[in-house]
Amino acid sequence: MSEPSARPESDDLATFIAGLPKAEIHVHHVGSASPRIVAELAARHPGTVPSDLDALREFYRFRDFAHFVEVYLAVVDLIREPEDVRLLTFEVAREMAAQNVRYAELTLTPYTSVLAGVPIEAFVDAVEDARVAAERDLGITLRWVYDIPGEFGLPAAEATVGYALEHAPDSLIGFGLGGPEIGVDRPQFRDVFARARAAGLRSVPHAGETTGPQTIWDALEHLGAERIGHGTSAVQDPRLVEHLVEHQIPLEVCPTSNIATRAVASLEEHPIRQMHDAGVFVTINSDDPPMFGTTLTREYEIAAGLLDLDEAGVADLATNTVRASFLPDDGKAELAGEISGYLAAWQERER
Repeated sequence: MSEPSARPESDDLATFIAGLPKAEIHVHHVGSASPRIVAELAARHPGTVPSDLDALREFYRFRDFAHFVEVYLAVVDLIREPEDVRLLTFEVAREMAAQNVRYAELTLTPYTSVLAGVPIEAFVDAVEDARVAAERDLGITLRWVYDIPGEFGLPAAEATVGYALEHAPDSLIGFGLGGPEIGVDRPQFRDVFARARAAGLRSVPHAGETTGPQTIWDALEHLGAERIGHGTSAVQDPRLVEHLVEHQIPLEVCPTSNIATRAVASLEEHPIRQMHDAGVFVTINSDDPPMFGTTLTREYEIAAGLLDLDEAGVADLATNTVRASFLPDDGKAELAGEISGYLAAWQERER
């Protein structure tokens, strides 16, 4: 795996990014489990995943996207009891809050937890208990996106929309589609997404990460996508770029993830600069941060280096994520105001 290397211009900028109030809208529940938590779960449930931290780091070296999915599912298999779900969820919130993340739309894949033996009612109770505790104790607001694991096909899609329609907490706001794209055509999920959208859930499928621009078009045209997860290949189609710009459809960009899964060969070749310069609505996210050896803070450092941003430019990028989120308007205004206030205080200090 190529080692991400883009860095901000100065230590001051890195300090600014560390303290910046942030939102995140593309981050996976199980994929956010820190090595400490994965090791604890692996010790509880011995098997494929090593509980030794050094061995775990080696376990997280991905040959390609298919191997990443294989490893990811092995970690998913460690989430076998409601207590595992609750522990994971609260600790993920703790990791995000430590980076000054104020709001996150966390992608959950209830299908795989139910498959592992956790009833959907117990799954919902566990994540909700952790969400309430995180807001109370850590000052972070979490909202959920239910995600279809594409590798399990239409049966998983039907089950996931059923969970969304029959067991959804009020904090469920979105409906997504993840996993491999190759061999998992987006149009087959049209009816499932239509039912989710009719129930008021927002459409946020992955598309164009490991396949070409047509997958993004399919997500827009067949799934009613309001945002695109990754969208890395969008720059290959000038008409698609024009469409994204004209309609201000946000892309949930995750630079280190794309290098780790070999969707992009190196940071120097990452299309984020082309996206940004073309006027595409870019947001910065971490995807599965511990698995890829990154954090949301680090992703902002990388983006600042790739896009030649100063503090004001980074603050604008962070505000983009708030604008692209599904927070109510008053919540968006409050968090955007916190970002602008932080920038103003920083600039005043620098004078």
